[in-house]
Amino acid sequence: MSILSSRMNLDRYRDARVLVTGHTGFKGAWLVAWLLSQGAEVMGLALPPPADRPNLFVDIGLADRMRSHFADIRDAEAVLDPVAAYRPQIIFHLAAQALVRRSYRDPLETFAVNVMGTAHVLEAARRTDSVQAVVCVTSDKCYENREWVWGYREIDPLGGEDPYSASKAAAEIVAGSYRQALLSGSHLHLATARGGNVIGGGDWSEDRLVPDLVRAIRTRSPLVLRNPGAVRPWQHVLELLHGYLLLGERLLAADASATGAWNFGPARASEVPVRQLIDQSLKAWGGTPIPVQVEPSALSEAAILKLDAAKAEAELGWRPLLGFERTVRLTMDWYRGYCERPASARSLVETQIADYRRIAAAAGIADGSEA
Repeated sequence: MSILSSRMNLDRYRDARVLVTGHTGFKGAWLVAWLLSQGAEVMGLALPPPADRPNLFVDIGLADRMRSHFADIRDAEAVLDPVAAYRPQIIFHLAAQALVRRSYRDPLETFAVNVMGTAHVLEAARRTDSVQAVVCVTSDKCYENREWVWGYREIDPLGGEDPYSASKAAAEIVAGSYRQALLSGSHLHLATARGGNVIGGGDWSEDRLVPDLVRAIRTRSPLVLRNPGAVRPWQHVLELLHGYLLLGERLLAADASATGAWNFGPARASEVPVRQLIDQSLKAWGGTPIPVQVEPSALSEAAILKLDAAKAEAELGWRPLLGFERTVRLTMDWYRGYCERPASARSLVETQIADYRRIAAAAGIADGSEA
């Protein structure tokens, strides 16, 4: 399929039955909100939202606008039964244990969720004849990190020193086995998506940079950085979800060339050190600066990590549309608006989705603005 044929509205999602695992998480809630704006019928499969901190799924009222099934994907039957009952056409698998430091504290949980949980979702898809496509989300950290100054490509070796990275590499291997052996000749098309360090409004996860910064701003307490010089590929959540949606549409169109692995990374100018992200975020927020402390971690973390998204740009017609400063500004605008008026969470999400769709339309990329 040519790039030009992918530059259409995301109309295939209108009235489509879509299952999103991990819908009570940060990226999952944004994805559901976008799918609903496209006219999709959405069901979610995930753990219940946490009660001890704000949660985007709750704050934007998704419980009233979709079907939810709360379950642990480590339980195979708890995944098989709702998938069979709902009979989705496409599955976006986002459910995961997504924190590196937590993976050190509980590696067994991390491997169980990210590896066997992925296998359970793919097996449920294989056994449910309505499922035509699966977008399985992994991570940029699935690559064997050699501290290269250039971006990793989809053909580079998988690996991982820390349990989280290793679990994502293993999830890629599981998906590859399903695609090549268990789904060979099937009508079900499977792809994996590898994204960079995602930021955006509504992420309240523990031990994550931007949420930690917002909490420090709100409490006027110091922000603690572990590795301020580490370079990461920062991208707005909507950039990554746009890639997922374009990829999913191609899979729903039964385009076999869309199967396999895909990187969705930012432009080179957005591959910057942690400290630069913090400085830009504080500038975007405004007001009195907060103190920043550096407390190096004893845990192993990559000093540099970049992605090469040339394949997605050439074959899907996707490309990053937001520069670094705009990515940070959108993120901090969301948090500042929410902190001033928590009830505005839904309108903040919907406005930013609509704005991004207009940006994509102006760039000649699929945006779904007519949905």
